[in-house]
Amino acid sequence: MYLPRPLIAHLYASLLRTHHALAAPVLLLVALDPDALCAARILTQLLKRDYIPHKIQAIAGYTDLQRAGVELVRPMRTTDGGVGGVCICLGCGGLVDLEETLGLDGEGEAGGFGDVQVWVLDSRRPWNLDNVFRDHVAAREVLLAGGEEEGGRGALVKRTVGVEQGRVKEGYKPARGGIIVFDDGDIEEDLAKEKEAYCALEQMPEVDDAGDESDVSETEAEDEGSQNGDSRNKKRKSWDRGEDEDDDSDDDGRARRRRRSNSGSSVDATPERPQRRGLISVQAEDAGSSDESRAATPQSRSTSPQTERQPSARTLRRRLLRLRRKHESVLHAYYGLGTSYSEPVSSLLYSLASELGREDNDLLWLAIVGVSSTELYGRTLSGITANPSSSGEEISLGWNGDRGERIRSILRDEVRRLNPAPLSEVARERELASIGGVIPTHARSPTDMSIRISPEPRFLLIRHWSLYDSMLHSSYLATRLHIWSDSGQRRLHKLLAKMGVSLAQCRQSYTHMDMDLKRGLRQRLLRFAPAYGLDGLVPPADAGKEGWGFVRSWGWKASLSATDVAVVLAAILDISDASGLPGSSGTSSSAFGMPTPESTPDSANTPVNNYHTDAAAETATTRFWRAYDALSPTPSSHSSHSSSTAPLAGLPLLLSHIPTAQALHRAIMRTGCALLAKRQIRPLRAFRMGVVREGPDVPLFARPGALVQLALWVAEAVRVVEGDGGEEGRKGRRRGGKEALVLAGLDEGRGVYVVVGLGGGGGVRAEEAKKTGGEERRKRRREREERRKEKTARREERRRKRREERGRGEEGDEEELETESEAGSSEASSQSSGSSESESEDEAQRSRKKGPIRNRFGHAFQAVAEETGSRVRIDSFEHCVVEVRKEDLSGFLEALSMKAVVG
Repeated sequence: MYLPRPLIAHLYASLLRTHHALAAPVLLLVALDPDALCAARILTQLLKRDYIPHKIQAIAGYTDLQRAGVELVRPMRTTDGGVGGVCICLGCGGLVDLEETLGLDGEGEAGGFGDVQVWVLDSRRPWNLDNVFRDHVAAREVLLAGGEEEGGRGALVKRTVGVEQGRVKEGYKPARGGIIVFDDGDIEEDLAKEKEAYCALEQMPEVDDAGDESDVSETEAEDEGSQNGDSRNKKRKSWDRGEDEDDDSDDDGRARRRRRSNSGSSVDATPERPQRRGLISVQAEDAGSSDESRAATPQSRSTSPQTERQPSARTLRRRLLRLRRKHESVLHAYYGLGTSYSEPVSSLLYSLASELGREDNDLLWLAIVGVSSTELYGRTLSGITANPSSSGEEISLGWNGDRGERIRSILRDEVRRLNPAPLSEVARERELASIGGVIPTHARSPTDMSIRISPEPRFLLIRHWSLYDSMLHSSYLATRLHIWSDSGQRRLHKLLAKMGVSLAQCRQSYTHMDMDLKRGLRQRLLRFAPAYGLDGLVPPADAGKEGWGFVRSWGWKASLSATDVAVVLAAILDISDASGLPGSSGTSSSAFGMPTPESTPDSANTPVNNYHTDAAAETATTRFWRAYDALSPTPSSHSSHSSSTAPLAGLPLLLSHIPTAQALHRAIMRTGCALLAKRQIRPLRAFRMGVVREGPDVPLFARPGALVQLALWVAEAVRVVEGDGGEEGRKGRRRGGKEALVLAGLDEGRGVYVVVGLGGGGGVRAEEAKKTGGEERRKRRREREERRKEKTARREERRRKRREERGRGEEGDEEELETESEAGSSEASSQSSGSSESESEDEAQRSRKKGPIRNRFGHAFQAVAEETGSRVRIDSFEHCVVEVRKEDLSGFLEALSMKAVVG
C-alpha cells in the first residue's frame, strides 16, 4: 500500500491516537547515509515531543536488514508473543519485497504481520511494486480462507476498509499491520500504467501457462474451431502438453464415443475434441443420424437463425494468458529501467513536520543538510552519476533537475520565513547585496543561531581551509583546470593572479584573509572564471537567489554551510577517523573503521557471499552513532546511547572531524590525479574502467562510500577531458567511449575488489540534448520537404510554358496526365513525410515520458555473476556497488563490458 503525499500526516496522527503506555517502542531502521541520518534526527525529534518511545537500529546492507527482521521485527508480532507496533525503514527497503526480507512471509498461522506496521521512506527507485500496491494482510486472509481456490484473488486490493487499489484513503485505520510506502508524488503521477497492470494481475485467476506459447500465438479463428484436419492436429498437439488438458481431452473423447454408440455409428480409433456449438447440436437432434448432422453443418450456419456464439474455455484461457503477459511486460519494463533517485527522505519528513505544525530551525537545517548530501553522493534522476550541472553553465540544472530546484526553492522560502533579518541588520544586508553578496564566515551576534542564504562558490570547506586548498580540492575546479598536470596547476596560479590574490595570502586560512579580498571575491570570480571554463563556479549575478547555498551560525563558535556539514558527515560514515591516513600518526587500517588483516587471518579464504564479520558490523555501528551524535542540536559531553565511545556530541564533535573530511578529499584528489596522469582509465566497449590497486590510499578506497566519491571525481574529469577535445577525448570518441565508468578498489585484507559503476550521467542535460536532437532532425526534414516542393513547382512551371507553346493537343493531354500523376505522387510523399514527422514527434514524446537515462549496473552485475559464476557479494543498498573476488575480477569485467549498463 502507499500513502499519497496530501495524506502524509495521516499515519502519524493515527499513531498519536493509538499509542499507549504498554505499546512497543517505535523501531527505526536507518541506512548509513547522511540523508537517512538527517531523516532519523527529524523523526526522533517529533517522537520525543510527543513522548513516544523509540529504538534506532543502524542498517548497513541487506544482511543487516534481514537480521533486524529476525531479531527485532518478528518478536513484535502478536503471533510471537508481542503486542504489535510500528517499524519505520528510513533510506532502505524500497527496492526489495520487505515481507520476504523481514521474514514475515511464513506459512500458515506462524507467518503474517501480527499487527506490525512497516512504514517505508526511501528515495531509491524503482519501487518494489509488491510494497506499493499489495495489501499483504488482506491477501494473507484470503489465502488462509481458501479464497484463491474459490474464484481468484480479486479481493486482495479492495478488501481492507480505506484502501483502494493500494492507495490509502482518509478512512484507513492501521490496526492489522502491513507495509505502507510514503509517496513523494511520483507514484500518483508516474506509475498509473504500472498500477493498472499490477491490480489487473492481482485480480486474475491462476493459470498454468506451461507449454502454451504456441497456443497464445494462434488466431482466434483456429481457437473457435476450423474443421480441417490440420487445425485438429494442432489442437491435439497442444492438448498433449499439459496433464490437465490430457484429462479434459480424455473426458471429451469418452463423451463423444457414448454419443456415437447411441446413434448406431462406428467409433473412431482416435478420439477427437467435440464441437462445442449450439447450432450443431440442434441439427443433430433433428437429423436421423450423426452423419447427416455433420453433412448438414455447413448449411445450418446460413439457414439457422443467428445466435451469439460463446467463446470456448480454451479461447478464454488464451485471451487471459495474452492479457497477463501484456501486464507482466509493463512491470518488467518498469523494473528494467535501472536505478534512480527521487526526493530525499529528509525533505519528505520535513514536509511531515510542516503538516503537523512542528517545523523549526533545527528541523529545517536537518532537511537542508540531507538534501545537500544527495548531490555530494551523485544521487540524481539517472542514478549515481556525476552531477549533470557540473558539465554546463546553468545552475538550475543541478541535482535532480527541475524537481531538485523546486525543493531548494521551498527550502529557501522556509529559511526566509523562519529567519527574518533583524531590523539592525537590514541596512547591512542591502549593502552586501549591492556589492554582489559576501560569503558569511561568522554570526551576526553571540546568540545568533539563524540560517542564511549565501552565494556559495563550488569550493570545498572554504571556511575551514585556505582559499588555495579549497580551490585545489574542489572537484568542479580541479577537473576543469586539469589539476593533475603541471599546466593545470599553472592555470590555477594564473587565475589567482588575475584576481589579484597573492599565493601568500591565499595559502593562509580563509577566515584570516584580508576583508577587502573576501568582499570582492565573488565579483572577481564572476569576472575571470569564465575565461578558464568555470562559468558555474559561483552563482550568476542575474539569477537572484537561485543556486545559492545555506549557512548556519552557532554564535561566535562556528558558521558552517550545509555542504560542509554533509561533507563531514560523509567522512565520518566512510572512514570514521583520519588518524590512519597518510601524513597522520598511526598507520593501522583499523583507524578508518576497517578490520585489520591480522584480526581476520582467514578472511582471504572466506567466500564473499558469506562474509559479514562481527568486527565489520561493530565498526559500522560505531561510525553510525558517531555521525548521529554529530547532528545533535545541543552540544553535550556525554553520548545519547550507551554503546558509543564518542566523548562529544553536536557541534564540537562535528568540528573535530573536519580534519577527517580534509584528509579524505586529499586522498581523493591524490588518487584521482594519479589515475589520470598514468592514463589508467581505459575505455572498453560499454564503459570506461579503472582499478585502484597501488598507492598509499588503497585501504581507504575499500570503503564503498569513499570509492563512490573517487569515482565521481574521476568521471567528472573524464567528461571534461572528452569535452575539451584533447588527445584522450579524441581517443575515447574514436573507440566509442562512454561516459559510464567502472572503478574497482582492492581490499587486500579480504582478497576482494569493491566495484562501483556510475551511469552515463545523462540526467537532465542528456534529456535536453535528446530533445534538441529531435528538433534538429525535424527541422532538416522540413527543409528537405520545402526543397522538394520548390522543385515540383519549378517543374510544373516549365511544363505549363511548354503546353502554351505547343497548344492543346494530344501530346499536351499526355503531359497533363503525367503532371497530374506526378503532382499526386508529390502530394502523397508530402503526406507520408507529414505522417513520418508526426510519428517522430510521437516517438520524441514517448522518449520524454520515459525519462532520463538511468544506471543499470545493478542488472548487469547480477547477469554477469550468473553467467560467469564469479564469486560476488551484492549487499549494499546501492545496487551499483558489488564485491568481487580478487581472482574473478578480470573475467567479471570482461563479461560486464558486453552488457548494457545505462538505459
